[in-house]
Amino acid sequence: MALQTDGATGPRTFQHIPAVSRGYAWLVFVLSFGLLLSDYMSRQVLNAVFPMLKADWLLSDGQLGSLSGIVALVVGVLTFPLSLAADRWGRVRCLVAAALVWSLATFACALSASYGEMFAARFLVGVGEAAYGSVGIAVVISVFPVTMRATLSGAFIGGGAFGSVLGVSVGGVVAQHLGWRWAFSIMGIFGLVLAIAYGLVVTEKRLNPQAGRAAASGGGQPLTPAALRSLLPRLFSSVSVNCAYVGSGLQMFVGMALLAWMPSFLNRYYSMSSSRAGLIAGVFALITGIGMVAAGMVADRVCRGAAARKWTVAIACSLGSLVLLASGFLLSAGPLQLVLIGLGSLLCNATAGPAAAMVADLTPAAISATAFATLTLANSLLGLAPGPTLTGMLADHVGLLGALRVVPFIAVASCAAFVIGKRHYEHDRLRLG
Repeated sequence: MALQTDGATGPRTFQHIPAVSRGYAWLVFVLSFGLLLSDYMSRQVLNAVFPMLKADWLLSDGQLGSLSGIVALVVGVLTFPLSLAADRWGRVRCLVAAALVWSLATFACALSASYGEMFAARFLVGVGEAAYGSVGIAVVISVFPVTMRATLSGAFIGGGAFGSVLGVSVGGVVAQHLGWRWAFSIMGIFGLVLAIAYGLVVTEKRLNPQAGRAAASGGGQPLTPAALRSLLPRLFSSVSVNCAYVGSGLQMFVGMALLAWMPSFLNRYYSMSSSRAGLIAGVFALITGIGMVAAGMVADRVCRGAAARKWTVAIACSLGSLVLLASGFLLSAGPLQLVLIGLGSLLCNATAGPAAAMVADLTPAAISATAFATLTLANSLLGLAPGPTLTGMLADHVGLLGALRVVPFIAVASCAAFVIGKRHYEHDRLRLG
């Protein structure tokens, strides 16, 4: 059965999506989500084998950290240009090429004989993974109705948390029984199999079967340079889309600070061992991922007939995380505190799906990979990078608990951005349509 793909509401430009069968659409989602898991598993498996690398090669903590940091650095630098290249030359072929690069690079990690070789291999892992998140979302939402955008975006972004936990846990088990080289090898094989399957099953032609469709209409077809230049200003041409970038990035600050410092918080204030604190922190990470998926589903459900309600969902998540986390960190250590922090974790990054849907609504579908890359960049610059760092700097002066009592109030700024965006949303949609 074909999906209804040209929704009845909203600007025509944003909803011009190719019609594919429901079964094929879900097959594309499953393969794309599988590659997302491979992406984060290949990135995070390194953390599980730190002790073994340190013992085998006598590495310092700084060298170990650089092997992890180089991937994040390359991803941050290359996300936007590679997403732009995918919109220009075709998303599927760029996506398959990226998956092959990070999978082969992960394989190369297993064969590394020194720190220098491992560093070079990890650099290539970052090159391969740089644009997968933004291009992958663009491919997935192009084959589903617009009424599922928040759900799919939330699931896709939340998948990063699941992949990270799997990468560390599976990698740790494999390394313990077979050695650290096998941990990298298995992650590389997993990615290669999925990349080949994706290349065989997902093609530009099958994503956009209607012959004669204009490339710029959003079917994921390659764009001409002139068409690309004419569309790029639309990435920042409305108040509401800029508010979506800012609100999402600031809310990501809260979530990333919490995830980064939760193991230390549990170790210092609950006297947990490092391994137990890491395990419990992994549970909080999974709760955060579940919140992203659930909020996306709620946003799509309440938005039927009133697209602006996704802003209301984002505002509610921001305020909810503020109240729950601020209250939780004011309490003394104990079960009630952990429950409140857990509930706050559920909401702290739950704005990701609704925010991605807002960006998709307010930017041309033909450059949706680039639009999601812009959102990713905002999340990185306002949230992922400064969240853990500034929290640590504040903790040096007022203690970790004192810093964590301040962090939830960043949600006030993100909430304000979503409120302003909501006020301009309908006007911007009509103007841009």
